[in-house]
Amino acid sequence: MKMNHFNTKNLTTGFLYFYVHFATEVACFFALARYTESAPTMWLLSFAYDMLAFAPQGLFGYLSDRFRKLSFGVAGLVLLGTALILQEYTSWTFFSLVILCIGNAFTHVNGAEVTLRTANGSLSHSAIFVSGGSFGVVCGKLLGTGGAPYWLVLLLVVTAIPFAVLAQIYLKDKAACFDAVPCRAFRYNNPKISKYLIILLSVIVVIVRGYMAYGIPISWKKTTLQTVILFTFMGVGKALGGVLADIFGVKKVALCSIALALPFLLFGDNHMLISLTGVMFFSMTMSVTLAVLVSVLPKAPGLAFGFTTIGLFLGAVPVFFVKITSLAANCIMLSALTAVCLLCLFISIRKDEHHERVV
Repeated sequence: MKMNHFNTKNLTTGFLYFYVHFATEVACFFALARYTESAPTMWLLSFAYDMLAFAPQGLFGYLSDRFRKLSFGVAGLVLLGTALILQEYTSWTFFSLVILCIGNAFTHVNGAEVTLRTANGSLSHSAIFVSGGSFGVVCGKLLGTGGAPYWLVLLLVVTAIPFAVLAQIYLKDKAACFDAVPCRAFRYNNPKISKYLIILLSVIVVIVRGYMAYGIPISWKKTTLQTVILFTFMGVGKALGGVLADIFGVKKVALCSIALALPFLLFGDNHMLISLTGVMFFSMTMSVTLAVLVSVLPKAPGLAFGFTTIGLFLGAVPVFFVKITSLAANCIMLSALTAVCLLCLFISIRKDEHHERVV
């Protein structure tokens, strides 16, 4: 049986936006750590960040799809730099937070659009782009809590601008197939059911994943090094999910990664290596839901990505208000939600087709 062909020679946009995404999350979590380090309302600022950074990405994604000549990535990095300067030299806390969140949203939707439009149906590009965020989150937190100077992070953001510009130039040269009317580079959705149901099922999976990310039992995480290792495994899992899906098939990887993650997550509460294996499997579905959404929104990759970020925000909302402290109850919840994810993915993804893909 012939496997999907995976070729690394055309992953340019994935690696370019890996760095842009990394710099974005470093800036955001550096600033957020400084906002919340001594604030009694830390949870409220964190909630506001999640809402302002993730919820509007559907709208910004739609605008990015409509106004292709605008570089949302460069604009986003400029906004991030502006937010860092405002935080350092003014007392406009909420205003600088809003600017920071808009900048975050701009770079995210542009990264999704660029990597999807140049991928010719491959998941690896967007998976590599998304994985950069996990490394950026932990680095930003460490720099923020460690008292690093703001100009160091500002410099990192500035160095990401050429990467965003290069990605935009590459997009203009390579996106013809995605834009062609007869071309359906992404065709991972189940053609037997409505595209609206596909969108609903995919968003449900993202909501569940967003909630489960906070509910995973990890009492072993007690040191800074362990935190770094945890986020590293998350990033590797996100990238690996796209790469393996291109090689072995989207449906196989989606269902197997979710099913394999559960036992490792349930029994890894006090065992770091077991837990990390589950976290890596769990992270592998990120690119799959995005690919399915793009399959039913073939001319709107920015909007498709926006649906995933809205789902992540909705999944995180309950965590701010309800806390499950019982390990047994948490495990039952994880098992039930895993079953929901498996059902949604099984219904929404078409059977894997083994064919050669030029990437």
